[in-house]
Amino acid sequence: MDRLTAMEAFVRVIETGSFSAAARQLRVGQPAVSKTVAQLENRLGVRLLLRSSHGLTPTEAGQGFYERAKRAIEEADEADLAARGAGTGLSGRLRFSATITFTRMHIIPRLPLFLAGHPALTIEAILDDRNVDLIEEGIDVALRMGALADSTMTARRIGQSRRMVFGTPAYFERAGEPSTPAELTGHPAVVYAQGGGGATWTFRREAAEETVTLKDSVRVTAAEGVREAVFAGLGLCVAAEWMFQPALARGLVRQVLPDWTLPSIDLWAAFPTGRRASAKARAFADFVEEQLRGTGFGL
Repeated sequence: MDRLTAMEAFVRVIETGSFSAAARQLRVGQPAVSKTVAQLENRLGVRLLLRSSHGLTPTEAGQGFYERAKRAIEEADEADLAARGAGTGLSGRLRFSATITFTRMHIIPRLPLFLAGHPALTIEAILDDRNVDLIEEGIDVALRMGALADSTMTARRIGQSRRMVFGTPAYFERAGEPSTPAELTGHPAVVYAQGGGGATWTFRREAAEETVTLKDSVRVTAAEGVREAVFAGLGLCVAAEWMFQPALARGLVRQVLPDWTLPSIDLWAAFPTGRRASAKARAFADFVEEQLRGTGFGL
């Protein structure tokens, strides 16, 4: 039995909470993972896991072994990279998660440049407008926006985007253009219903402050739907600049109330709790931060 392979199987079982989830991440059958953990316990001569109808729980010995095994795996990965030399690039699989529209517009078009520098690396993009569990999904790094719900998550801010009020020229020609935040309540709105969105906003201009609640005619749970609803003339919206930046430059949408400011939205590179970020994850986060300058983001 390969010791490092057995360690990795055990670590995945602990982090995912089941043999089946660990097997999916390792791309092997569940019986193979169960057998590997059993052989590991036999070799060590201790029980590492308590199995019950409620799931798997590490024993005291199992918890200690997990923490040391995880560090050993990370050190082995770093040793491989160091031995190959910095000039040879990264290798293996990088699994990242992000929202659908953001990735389509700002990440996928830039991936060829990242992969050109690391041709031995493969990318898996897990796209969902809802936050996925980094441990359960085996995510190396997540690109998340807004306030982070998990305060224990390891994260660093890599960008910031302004929020603006957008609508199409055709919509404003038909419905009129609001000149104050209060006038927004007289317009139908397309509301983004996920984290970082909502119908109530506070506008500021110098010492003045106005809080308004938009009259939502359409409520959408994906940014792609917000964009299409606005382009269809269903109403105006409050959205991050990155969502409409290309369309704004082409005149397909127009910003209104430019003298009023809204809270900006932060972009974070988030890493699994309790795990040191891998060299692949750090390199990808650095790449995204550098590439997004001038695209509706900036620190």
